[in-house]
Amino acid sequence: MQFMNAVVYAVLVATAFAHSGQNDHADQMPLDYVKYPYQAVYPGDNEVTADSIFSGITTFAKLPWHQCLTKDKDDLFDIAFLGAPFDTGTSYRPGARFGPAGIRAGSRRLTLYGGYNVPLAINPFQSGLKIVDCGDIPVTPYDNQHAIKQIEYGHKSLLQRSTFSPLGNDSVTGEPLVPISLDGKNHPRIITLGGDHTIVLPILRSIYSAYGQISVIHFDSHLDTWKPAVFGGAPSAQAAINHGTYFYWASQEGLIKNGSSIHGAIRTTLSGPADYINDDDSGFQRIEAREIDTIGTDGIIQKIRKTVGDKPVYLSIDIDSIDPAFAPATGTPETGGWSTRELRTILRGLDGLKIVSADLVEVAPAYDTNAELTTMAAADVLFEVMSVMAKTPLEDAIVK
Repeated sequence: MQFMNAVVYAVLVATAFAHSGQNDHADQMPLDYVKYPYQAVYPGDNEVTADSIFSGITTFAKLPWHQCLTKDKDDLFDIAFLGAPFDTGTSYRPGARFGPAGIRAGSRRLTLYGGYNVPLAINPFQSGLKIVDCGDIPVTPYDNQHAIKQIEYGHKSLLQRSTFSPLGNDSVTGEPLVPISLDGKNHPRIITLGGDHTIVLPILRSIYSAYGQISVIHFDSHLDTWKPAVFGGAPSAQAAINHGTYFYWASQEGLIKNGSSIHGAIRTTLSGPADYINDDDSGFQRIEAREIDTIGTDGIIQKIRKTVGDKPVYLSIDIDSIDPAFAPATGTPETGGWSTRELRTILRGLDGLKIVSADLVEVAPAYDTNAELTTMAAADVLFEVMSVMAKTPLEDAIVK
């Protein structure tokens, strides 16, 4: 057998050698070569849809896959999806490290009929923006301190690039538009697929490097501003940073703009009223989940827009803001939440806000049904976020 293997290897080497040096152009890539033959082509109005979306590698909504952190580290884009498979900061059920893969699987059918968002009147895939899937940040499961640094570095390495598309000029005056960032640079938007909610602390550190203190819209059944001495007891410095305390630390570090940040869908139990006092001190206003029964989605949208105003905003969405009847696959489910339809309606109501980046976290596919209820809901929620982003450039003012 070893003799036969050696013979086969010798023949292959000889064949390769014979071709090398003779007609070198014959081995070159043909002009019509397609590197990713199963990459989706998004149809336009009245074009063929319902193609084989289940073929090929699974990226978010069949977007082009770019290895943004390695060999494609110089690529430019306008919006990127980035996985952060971290779940060692969770307090109840683990498994969100598989969230990025699950969300991508749930997104396969987003373009089955073309990808046109009817309520928002846009097809984000045909908006003229370059939107890519950058894969996942390589996150260690053994060392939370190092993992948090990996997430911050990975996010920042994408955020600090220039955008693929320029801001352009004002449609009325023709004057150049000005980026809203503090450094005067037009930064791309990153949509992060979690991972448990701890990942938002390193992401906000990254956001701070471009925008300074940021307003936050946070959809979650939990406050996530608990003092470490209350949530988990903080037996060590690293244990004090988890998916219930990351906003506390973000506030302590001055990453959040106090008074213009807001929670939505809150319905958790508390250690006591002191938790709300601490939440106030952390810079947040609150919308309880039950308020939807009295003020409806329109009232919730108005509260959010009044709180945030026209400031740059970071959007963080915990899948448990949706009731577990609609999205059961999460680490800390709470009954009495919003329906998928209600959350999507509220997100569409954010149209026009300058969302600089976003995340969707706490999807733990192991607890899902075979019908992929949670991962589909997560993908559809991000479709709304992407559509809002595609409609609103990150411009601030016009040069006088």
